[in-house]
Amino acid sequence: MRSHGAPTASRRSSATSTSPRTRRRPRRTARTPPTPTPTPPRRTTTPDPVSTVAEVAEVVRGADALALACHHHPDGDALGSMLAMQLLCEANGKASEASWPSPWVVAPHYEFLPGLDRCIPPSEFPTDPEVLITFDLGRVERLGDLAPAAERAAQVVVLDHHPDNQRFGTHNLVDESVAATAVLVRQLADALGWSLTRDVALNLYVGLVTDTGRFRYPNTTPEVFHLAEELAEYDLPIARITRELFEKHRFQYVQLLSMALARTELDTDHGFVVAWLTQQDLEDFDVSFDETEGFIDHVRACQEADVACVLRESPGEGLRVSLRSTGSTDVAELAAHFGGGGHAFMAGFPSDRPILEVIEAIRALLPERTVPA
Repeated sequence: MRSHGAPTASRRSSATSTSPRTRRRPRRTARTPPTPTPTPPRRTTTPDPVSTVAEVAEVVRGADALALACHHHPDGDALGSMLAMQLLCEANGKASEASWPSPWVVAPHYEFLPGLDRCIPPSEFPTDPEVLITFDLGRVERLGDLAPAAERAAQVVVLDHHPDNQRFGTHNLVDESVAATAVLVRQLADALGWSLTRDVALNLYVGLVTDTGRFRYPNTTPEVFHLAEELAEYDLPIARITRELFEKHRFQYVQLLSMALARTELDTDHGFVVAWLTQQDLEDFDVSFDETEGFIDHVRACQEADVACVLRESPGEGLRVSLRSTGSTDVAELAAHFGGGGHAFMAGFPSDRPILEVIEAIRALLPERTVPA
């Protein structure tokens, strides 16, 4: 297995490091697009709207090699699920390659995940995989520059828990009743008779704890705690995991957070709190886009709001909008108006419109309400 060392959005200032792991490294961006390639033919296999864990296990058993992919700017569930699957394959003699679309970076709080150094850049991802497994994404477009591989793959297995999943695979293991895609990977390992290891358990725990918002979101069920207990029994460093994921930031990030929170706006008439980060903000404070993934958690703490929103400009990619709800507003339905999706309490969408225009468009979809004093 090749060891490439996935580049990361570093916590260290670029003024003190010129390592390829810093965010100042050369990046593949849309500024000089490659020569377009012909659109590959679509698979002729009829998609299966719903697959069982047992059926997917048979697909995995029958494959000589697996190609594993998650969405760009991967979060804890996407990355943890994919890395857990690759480590399971490695431990059980199943060849596999894992990657995610450009930009090929991860947030600094995921740098500690075991198996990250085994991932390959998208340019080296198999172009005609026998079996491609996707993790935590609901539509093929979210594969970015890995989408052609999905088109050419003989079989595509979709592992996901989002209710708006488009079931684009030949086999779709989509279960919106589970809290995270990591739960499905655990079920698949069980169906395959593959034992967990400490590193696999750690990655699955990261998927579980991030997609339940540290066990605070409405998808935190008794089953979630049962799985967390099972995974913790693999001698997981829970305190260190929590620190790395949620409580460890560079001083530049703290300064950026302070500035952005100071200009946060609250609309009590609509129960709406909103903050934003521009590309200029990121440059001024020397903070990478991926470092700001958890910024929404600070904004959603506002007790007067039901809907929290953070808009972040991603260099070369436009606007990324994150939405959270305390319960009375379905933000997945809200995000769908803008071509996005997610869960009722956690959703998002991309946009190429100006920040203030998007804010007003969201506000226009929210009903007015009276917030008790």
